[in-house]
Amino acid sequence: RIFQAVVSCVGCDGTIYIIPKSLEVELSKLMTEIQSNFKCFGLLEPYCWKKGEACVVRGSDMMWYRGKVVELGGSTLQVQYIDRGCIERIPQCHLYPTTLYTGIPPFCIPCQLYKTVPIGNFWQQDAVDCLQELLTNEEVEIHVQELPDNPWGKLSINLYFGGMSLSSFMAYKKYCVAEDCQDILKLELLERDIPVLTSYTLPPLPIPGDIFPVRVTHLVSPREVYICLDPSENLMKQSTTEGDAACDSELVSLDEALKWCNKSVESLPLLTHFQTEMPCLVEYQDGIWYRAKLLSVEEFDPVKILVQFVDYGSFSVVPTDRLRRIPYHLLKYPVQAVRALLAGFKPALYDKNVERIPYSPEWSVEALWAMMECVEGKQLSASILALSPEVTISLYEDDENLVHMKLIEMGLADLDE
Repeated sequence: RIFQAVVSCVGCDGTIYIIPKSLEVELSKLMTEIQSNFKCFGLLEPYCWKKGEACVVRGSDMMWYRGKVVELGGSTLQVQYIDRGCIERIPQCHLYPTTLYTGIPPFCIPCQLYKTVPIGNFWQQDAVDCLQELLTNEEVEIHVQELPDNPWGKLSINLYFGGMSLSSFMAYKKYCVAEDCQDILKLELLERDIPVLTSYTLPPLPIPGDIFPVRVTHLVSPREVYICLDPSENLMKQSTTEGDAACDSELVSLDEALKWCNKSVESLPLLTHFQTEMPCLVEYQDGIWYRAKLLSVEEFDPVKILVQFVDYGSFSVVPTDRLRRIPYHLLKYPVQAVRALLAGFKPALYDKNVERIPYSPEWSVEALWAMMECVEGKQLSASILALSPEVTISLYEDDENLVHMKLIEMGLADLDE
């Protein structure tokens, strides 16, 4: 069985607690009911707690949760949040004994990785830290492999994050030995001191003449833009084939795959070879790593490289410590930004604005700013006029007016019949 789940907790022994996405609404209803039934403080008078006793726990967010006492001792008790899996030491004044909800099974499921043996036969602290940082509160894909011998035992699973097998990733990091390591070879490719010779693929383009929604992600000049073809899906989903990095998992969005990649980016080697058009990951100003390609060396002391972010079209000059090898499975996704020329207008013959775009002096800077106002952050539509020698489109506003008409009215461009 395959299903989506959220990892609610990773225990100190490496147990992975998951909440199936299909149960989230039911759990939310239960939480609402618990809050309405318990509006009091915890039990303030002395009480003789028993190991295994059911209770509700007031969490640090002041919400009440279902709990179970797992260890006695002094003024604090060790309590497990049974719908999340985590165990904490809780003061008795934050607990209240109740049997109200004992007939409802826990919503979280304890899991272990299938045929995966930790080094030393138990998960070391650094491995547990890695699992917690990687998985806590993240949505993952679960492939059930074996049911437990008893209802309270651990489910044996294969877990996939961003199209990558968790067992393979942990084995690659030398935290365990896993029988099923189909992704390890692809991870190990990153460590070879050779340039990456593969390149990104282009997305399929609509049929010329059809009108389709677009978002402009970058302007080079008023006529040269980069467009994202499907703004309703932030980043497209990959098409997987048998034996690829997704390991026959369901489609994973590029946005999701990049999010997972950012969590483990320190494990990716820095670039040591530089080749024009080479795919790579680049750290942007916001501290997030994005897909990009190398264009040229701009400075030599220190070395700085001109790159283009392939899912947006924008350019940046970055130092080499902000360039890393790109994981193989991220090359499976087509680039999201497509370069296109806008048809129907040309630079104004009598544009009096002195300030020109340095790399495109036929256009004034004012024309560039005007076009930016027309397209930035807006839902637009387009129609392809030609695919060769360059993709050429007509670009429309919501009301189906051509976006460049504003530039014509302002005297910043002329109609091009």
